[in-house]
Amino acid sequence: MTDILLTEEIIDPSLDELATRYQVVREPELWQDRDALLARVADVRALMVRNMTLVDRAVIDAAPHLKVVGRIGVGLDNLDLRGLSERGVVVCYPPEENAVSVAEHVFALLLSFARHVPAADRSVREGLWKRTQFIGFELAGRTIGILGLGRIGFRVAVRARAFGMRVIAYDPYLVKQHPAVTETGTELLPLDQVLAESDVITCHLPLTDDTRELINAARLRRMKPNAVIINTSRGAVIDEDALYLALRDGIIGGACLDVRTNEPAGESPLHTLPNVVLTPHIASWTEESLRRVVSTVAADVDRVLSGEPARSYANFPEPRAR
Repeated sequence: MTDILLTEEIIDPSLDELATRYQVVREPELWQDRDALLARVADVRALMVRNMTLVDRAVIDAAPHLKVVGRIGVGLDNLDLRGLSERGVVVCYPPEENAVSVAEHVFALLLSFARHVPAADRSVREGLWKRTQFIGFELAGRTIGILGLGRIGFRVAVRARAFGMRVIAYDPYLVKQHPAVTETGTELLPLDQVLAESDVITCHLPLTDDTRELINAARLRRMKPNAVIINTSRGAVIDEDALYLALRDGIIGGACLDVRTNEPAGESPLHTLPNVVLTPHIASWTEESLRRVVSTVAADVDRVLSGEPARSYANFPEPRAR
């Protein structure tokens, strides 16, 4: 019987501590081999995964001894949460531990775009000193529209105010009296109005049936022609084909993408455009965030396996009878 199986690259001292009390098996490439994954989970009590491992009904059915899944990250779209809950499996995740890092990365991307940092860096390395082609724009006085004013979106709003930006947001689950709204001076508005009034749009939405390709061709046309869209949530929130055409044809001004519909992204026409800044899903990848995220999930996996309730969970704190 395997106590804990890691199907992706997950490194932290908390895992070494777990290994002193449990059998911890690390197979960081297992997520890429579907058949091997299905065979391997047959005797597993706990899974720890990032976002690349698909834990669907087939995996659940192949893992009769599974008690807990530890998701190293916030998004749960790679997990069949309903299926896991029906089987009585606890799903642990770190709800806030990476929020600061992601919020900071939004501004790393935005400032890189606004001040032409990637292109200017390449230019200087090539021995050039062409300052006039890198005239940028200030954030102060501009309007940022936040799609999803949750744990990350709230922190983006706080930082945007520090830059002197007007903050507006779309979040159908919040009321105007919510602290995330009142404490940041954010205006809650309908989606189409946020798109129309914003100089910058930043996405902080979970991937659901309602949010998949929420930003499509029609909604991109509602944005300002110089607007910039940032996505650090889930790639499929934006229709990438429509985004490419909007960027190519000048319907919007630019895009900063940390997440993609398919990851790894591979070849894409988006990569040929000069008005795009790209990073490989690293918004939460800081030393501090990774340490908090892994240690939080590892502690809950330990609690569940030792018969105690989890503290940060998506469904229920203890395994339930099947």
